[in-house]
Amino acid sequence: MSDHTSTIRLDGVEKSFGAVRALAGVTLAIAPGECLGLVGHNGAGKSTLMHLLAGTLSPSAGSISIGGETHSGGWTTAAAQTHGVRCVFQELSLCPNLTVAENARVLHASLRGIGWKARASALIMEKLNQIFPKHGIHADDEVADLAIGKRQMVEIARAFTVTEQPLSLVILDEPTSSLDAITAKQLLEHVKRETARGLSIILISHILGEVLSTAHRIVVMKDAKVVADKPGAKFSRDSLVEAMGSEHHTAKIAKAKAAQTAAREMVIETAGKSFHVGKGEIVGLAGLAANGQTAMLMRIFSGRECKVSAPIAFIAGDRQSDGIFNLWSIARNATVRSYGALSKRGLISLSKEAELAETWKEKLAIRTPDMENAILTLSGGNQQKTLFARALSSDAGIILMDDPMRGVDVGTKQEVYGLIHEQAAEGRSFVWYTTEFEELTHCDRVYVFRNGAVTAELLSDDLTEQRVLQASFAEKAA
Repeated sequence: MSDHTSTIRLDGVEKSFGAVRALAGVTLAIAPGECLGLVGHNGAGKSTLMHLLAGTLSPSAGSISIGGETHSGGWTTAAAQTHGVRCVFQELSLCPNLTVAENARVLHASLRGIGWKARASALIMEKLNQIFPKHGIHADDEVADLAIGKRQMVEIARAFTVTEQPLSLVILDEPTSSLDAITAKQLLEHVKRETARGLSIILISHILGEVLSTAHRIVVMKDAKVVADKPGAKFSRDSLVEAMGSEHHTAKIAKAKAAQTAAREMVIETAGKSFHVGKGEIVGLAGLAANGQTAMLMRIFSGRECKVSAPIAFIAGDRQSDGIFNLWSIARNATVRSYGALSKRGLISLSKEAELAETWKEKLAIRTPDMENAILTLSGGNQQKTLFARALSSDAGIILMDDPMRGVDVGTKQEVYGLIHEQAAEGRSFVWYTTEFEELTHCDRVYVFRNGAVTAELLSDDLTEQRVLQASFAEKAA
């Protein structure tokens, strides 16, 4: 059952967290059959706005209405569910100890009684097959055992399933952040099909090409306010970046890249030298998601099957499971890799720790009034910046990056790209798994993986999206 007749509207919505004003009087409407693109820097207020729509937060002021019915203070998760609002949050909300089918049941209370598990299995598998053909997921798979990309696919499919409750609005918060190019394209095609049927969709993404190619209308947020609201066709990539208040740093990056030398001392070598990394080199890992790229990073990190000749730091893409320390401050999360350098006779210098944290707060524009605040007070993108600060502020000569730009805004991406090239020019080596082709263009060489093996090694001059895709489906090295 679907209900596509109701316009959802926010009027003068405000939200504060202590002294931090997350939303400052936002008014916004989403029409039936509309894909609304929502963009802005990390901390601009996008995710807070979506939490309000999903009912997981209550507005400090203003109102939410759907179908002409206004909810000033009574908009809850139950009300959102009743009116057909679903949200795929940037931080996945699946229960890791349950199976895929059991997670479908969590969202749909009507799946009960004898045979509920079979019905739940059929429901979620039908939607997975519809959105992501050849997904390789089974209904009885435990979510904890799935790679993050497959977990994201399950989360998305679950949001689009329909039982007794209506479906009027699906909010997709960075839905392709862990998907490879193929599955991301499948999802965006599904979005187009669903909006053509009358479903409303909000698409939040830092991959601007996705928003420009999919959204009927684009809203730009900055500093907790809406600063632009126009049809998607009225924006170009450059005008969208300008509306967000970002700048391109391509000249800076090119200069840093040109400074790198061709002759390199090896810092990572495998048996037979089938995989190697030189000092000051940026090496990319590509291919369809979950085909051995992260496993290669973990082999390097642990020293298994690899000869490694420099200290290593690791930047996780799955920050909740593998990155942040939830109970620690932002400063401590940023500096923990550098405690050796910050210590004397076994005691950490708190002043040096605070100084290092502030330095990297400025370099990476971590949006917080106080680095001593808890890490969970930050938006997802700012948490990711903290992981970059941890690695880049350390003594590591090798930086391993496991799809690290998940949820990071375009302006920060450009700054981080510049930092990576500058650090590489000074002799630091980077091994970078990414699901975004554009990021591979920053690499000196790219290894393409399939089924745990390298199928191609491409130099930067030979790198094209077509060659990467061809190698992603190849059975042996090209």
